Amino acid sequence: MASNSAWKLDDHPKLPKGKTIALIVLDGWGESAPDEYNCIHTAPTPTMDSLKNGRPDTWTLIKAHGTAVGLPSEDDMGNSEVGHNALGAGRIFAQGAKLCDIALASGKIFDGEGFKYVSESFEKNTLHFVGLLSDGGVHSRLDQLQLLIKGSAERGAKRIRVHILTDGRDVLDGSSVGFVEILEADLAKLRENGVDAQIASGGGRMYVTLDRYENDWGVVKRGWDAQVLGEAPHKFKNAVEAVKTLRKEPGANDQYLPPFVIVDDAGKAVGPIVDGDAVVTFNFRADRMVMHAKALEYEDFDKFDRVRFPKIRYAGMLEYDGELKLPSRYLVSPPEIDRTSGEYLTHNGVSTFACSETVKFGHVTFFWNGNRSGYFNEKLEQYVEIPSDSGISFNVKPKMKALEIAEKARDAILSGKFDQVRVNLPNSDMVGHTGDIDATVVACEAADVAVKMILDAIEQVKGIYVVTADHGNAEDMVKRDKAGKPALDKEGKLQILTSHTLKPVPIAIGGPGLSEGVRFRKDLETPGLANVAATVMNLHGFVAPADYEPTLIEVVE
Repeated sequence: MASNSAWKLDDHPKLPKGKTIALIVLDGWGESAPDEYNCIHTAPTPTMDSLKNGRPDTWTLIKAHGTAVGLPSEDDMGNSEVGHNALGAGRIFAQGAKLCDIALASGKIFDGEGFKYVSESFEKNTLHFVGLLSDGGVHSRLDQLQLLIKGSAERGAKRIRVHILTDGRDVLDGSSVGFVEILEADLAKLRENGVDAQIASGGGRMYVTLDRYENDWGVVKRGWDAQVLGEAPHKFKNAVEAVKTLRKEPGANDQYLPPFVIVDDAGKAVGPIVDGDAVVTFNFRADRMVMHAKALEYEDFDKFDRVRFPKIRYAGMLEYDGELKLPSRYLVSPPEIDRTSGEYLTHNGVSTFACSETVKFGHVTFFWNGNRSGYFNEKLEQYVEIPSDSGISFNVKPKMKALEIAEKARDAILSGKFDQVRVNLPNSDMVGHTGDIDATVVACEAADVAVKMILDAIEQVKGIYVVTADHGNAEDMVKRDKAGKPALDKEGKLQILTSHTLKPVPIAIGGPGLSEGVRFRKDLETPGLANVAATVMNLHGFVAPADYEPTLIEVVE
């Protein structure tokens, strides 16, 4: 821990202290060409429109994907975790997929403590891999799984079982069959070389295993029953047949395929997880792995009847919850994000209020603060979580808790107790993920109304607003062909896009407290989310640390 003097920020030469700043993150709100599939364009969003159409030097676009947020390439879409890490940290850290790529490319992953731990089961027991089978790059990647399987076989794994979860959310619906065929071909080669390698079970990501925020433990239980107990309503001889058959059911899609197990000629499950086995969950993104990790690791567990709790060697691809230290073993160590803007600001006397609803509360606190739980200074900070609607798809109530978040922010601003009021409005992301275009339009409108309420409060206290986003989603709800036109499937149906996008996101500054002459710089080549932290520090009257990404603003006399 650095001494207090090390935390002291220099005063900004031209910007005053003491202005209340509202920092608003619109989750999943990118910038794209206007058309009927751009829900942000279609929705009535007068507040955001007025920011965009106001002073041109106080509204701009910044990058929220790829290398700008620490991901391997410009083909990697951003997500809320890495987005909020960058927003809060002010620097770019190698993240999730990139950390894993580095560890796999160097082979270090196989020399680490986590892999050594699971490899102790190779001689006599089975190595199980569980995760999302997809090349979407948001939660996992097929090529990383292939390298893990190959590397494990080369290092003595004699019996390998893979429990697959089909995607259709971060990639096209229907792409599951191709991914399963690729994996099956890899496993067949291993069998030719004497390794007993098979797919053991599967199901759709939104229905089996990958729930988050303790929304529906039934999802995790369906995965447990298939993976651990070898029980599922559907039994097949191979996984390609399983996915093809289950996709033919009315209304079926990759996200919601029912659980299945692969059985041998005698009808017996080929790969239940039993005592002595090793389990690796190969997702690198944390949010949809934490509940499953609890079921695999916690002896004292009461969320559902596990029937049996095998004594296994379990490791995650990464540590999924820094606060819970869960899982206790992992293949790749997390990025060490230090000296975040939130920590600096508390050391310099800035008081902060942070609020969102459950689904994004961790983003505006834990991820913002560099994957760190709790307060830096309880006297200067207050974090408020509004419970999300549970047990329903977000398109059923697309307004979500936007109004409640805005009311809390308004009250915090008007109280005069806080120098910074930070919120995340989740609507455009969470409803955008459902693929329901009409509901996403309602979601975008609700977020815009919430922004208005917060900006009105800033107006009253003569403060400053900073409105931005963490990645794109709702601005493009259709898969596109190479010419940029909406893509159709084989039956001529529109291919709805439910994933994040590679689009830039807006950032707007303003309010009566914004000093004359403040404008966005034009000399930064590719500014991104990590530039926001220094910008906000400036608006609080401080100069950011020298190693932070440069501020987005300048003061013109």
